[in-house]
Amino acid sequence: MNLKNKKVIITGATGGIGNSLVKKFTDNGSTVLATGTKEEKLNNLKSKFSNIHIEKFNLDEHKNIESFIEDASNKLGGLDILVNNAGITLDNISIRLTEENWKKVLDVNLTATFMMCKFAIKKMLKNKSGKIINITSIVGHTGNLGQANYSASKAGIVAFSKSLAIEYAKKNININCVSPGFIKTEMTNKINDEFKKMLISKIPSGDLGTGEDVSNCVAFLASDMANYINGETIHVNGGMYMA
Repeated sequence: MNLKNKKVIITGATGGIGNSLVKKFTDNGSTVLATGTKEEKLNNLKSKFSNIHIEKFNLDEHKNIESFIEDASNKLGGLDILVNNAGITLDNISIRLTEENWKKVLDVNLTATFMMCKFAIKKMLKNKSGKIINITSIVGHTGNLGQANYSASKAGIVAFSKSLAIEYAKKNININCVSPGFIKTEMTNKINDEFKKMLISKIPSGDLGTGEDVSNCVAFLASDMANYINGETIHVNGGMYMA
């Protein structure tokens, strides 16, 4: 796949999947701007991938997203690909889930993702091409105990991505989703062995996925090999959920 010299923004770049995304695009010769909320983690990322741009940015600052896209595009020298990977969880069963925590999760995961797409598309329209890949989650399709807010936010991304795909298909802009299942990250490493064993027993492939499994799929969708794929969600979950 040819991703050389492509200008790429990756949000949520400091986590396990984010690191894999940055590596995949830099290994393929892309110019990457990586965002996150923790400066120390961004600096660590920069030490691993010295040729990337880094930018601390809080996605819940919706009013600043347009200027962020403008500044990021200027740093990159354009914008070809946007990967919306950032997301938060504030879990609780529904009767204990506060309105504040419902709104916080939707503000970051759903509204900010939409706003990032909106202003990236404006740039891509000028280029007459572009690729957007939104990272969703298996729980956006299945639901999950204690994650009504998170599940709703991820399902919403799938829905609006389809609408955007329809709106901009004739403008040579592709919008797709990648929906990971349970992936090996720092978070899953902290799960106790008994619960992890139970979780893996529900996955037909018999193991957790890796960040590279996700980044391989994202890179494919960002490449010219996926030009005729639009409005789709590709599931990366070892067979745990089949659409």
